[in-house]
Amino acid sequence: MSLYQSSKKPWRLSVAPMLDVTDRHCRYFHRLLAPEALLYTEMVTTGALIHGDVPRHLDCNPQEHPVALQLGGSDPEALVHCAKLAEQWGYDEVNLNCGCPSERVQKGAFGACLMAEADLVADCIKAMQDTVSIPVTVKHRLGIDYDESYTFVHDFVAKIYATDCRVFIAHARNAVLKGLSPKDNRAIPPLRYEVVAQLKRDFPDALFILNGGLSTQEAMVEQSQQFDGIMVGRLAWHEPYMLRDISQYLWPDSPVASNAQIAQAMSNYAEYAMQQGAPLRAVIKPMLGLMNGQKGARHFRRLLSDPKRLSEQDVGLIEEAFAPFI
Repeated sequence: MSLYQSSKKPWRLSVAPMLDVTDRHCRYFHRLLAPEALLYTEMVTTGALIHGDVPRHLDCNPQEHPVALQLGGSDPEALVHCAKLAEQWGYDEVNLNCGCPSERVQKGAFGACLMAEADLVADCIKAMQDTVSIPVTVKHRLGIDYDESYTFVHDFVAKIYATDCRVFIAHARNAVLKGLSPKDNRAIPPLRYEVVAQLKRDFPDALFILNGGLSTQEAMVEQSQQFDGIMVGRLAWHEPYMLRDISQYLWPDSPVASNAQIAQAMSNYAEYAMQQGAPLRAVIKPMLGLMNGQKGARHFRRLLSDPKRLSEQDVGLIEEAFAPFI
């Protein structure tokens, strides 16, 4: 059953692709907190897959599903090659990055700068759709630099919509390509939820997933009622317990893992990952913010960050840190 046919609608909650964050260890942890959410890989460039180590980039755990591969690229032929790989490796969706504002992606002629080339993006989407059976989606911003014209983003979406793409993940800010860092681009350009709402009205049979500024439980609940789904980013990294909270709100009949279950599952997973050559530090890193706001959170983080214990690859560290919270 495809994601489009699924009654669970995984786009209701998704975790954003984040460089150096949403690797396979992070996704395994997030799956424990949000059993029905859609998880995204870090952005992977077409060059990295065509010329690099494919298993390193695409290997994932069966427990991660549904999981989507986000691609960075602008050459239709290269994207087709990588979309085929995504399907072969069992991914549930391919997403094209048209929203990242970093200088690195600009030099590669992809990311947010692609919004100025809607025809090329449409060609890329159509080429992938003609090749694979899994959904092909787009993640985009609302504009480039300081042009807040609604016509610009409407026309961009319309070109992609004409390819039969029906899932648009809209980061509700502009991307300022000159003068702002990626971090600043997540905070300084104003949020414009009303623009995404207008897109939803203008393209009523498409799904619009809201991304950007969802930093509180109240905001997530409110916007989940207004849009077809919400995507959280740094929140899932800094305060992952909120991912568990919103998952329980959206899917009250789908149980999430307790602290005891997380400790056991992550201990077992750490043993497996280390056998595959992963350092314990990489497995533990996504968990550091789990107890934020609770008494003992500082000790929890300090223990899980202990250089000596981490260097010893001591998996017992996980259950020891969780013990006061079970």
